[in-house]
Amino acid sequence: MKAAVKWVDNAMFLGESGSGHSVVMDGPEDHGGRNMGVRPMEMLLLGLGGCTSFDVMSILSKQRQQVVDCVAEIEAERADAVPSVFTKIHVKFKVTGKNLKESLVERAVKLSAEKYCSASIMLEQGGVEISHSYVVIEAE
Repeated sequence: MKAAVKWVDNAMFLGESGSGHSVVMDGPEDHGGRNMGVRPMEMLLLGLGGCTSFDVMSILSKQRQQVVDCVAEIEAERADAVPSVFTKIHVKFKVTGKNLKESLVERAVKLSAEKYCSASIMLEQGGVEISHSYVVIEAE
């Protein structure tokens, strides 16, 4: 896996993934940025959310669950000292579908957290306390 990050100006960077997709990262104005892109630490949270959401949706699809929406809300706490690493992260899934079996949603979230989500497991091994929860919502 490869990636490249190119400096644009001040606190703005252009990240390009090995698969050829790009993303703009920028800092806040009080740190020399123009607030025109995602912060790098936000990118870590988005990557974690994408990784675990991919797992959960894949598992639920294989279980033939009729999911119509899945949102992973991620909240994180950071250390006060430099480096300001993540200390706690909570991922809350809101899974909407037709006749979803709550036990299968619970199992999908657990399997992602404990077995499949490389991002979550890597962060946990680095000392971040990660927790998960879910809400099942019946689609209209």
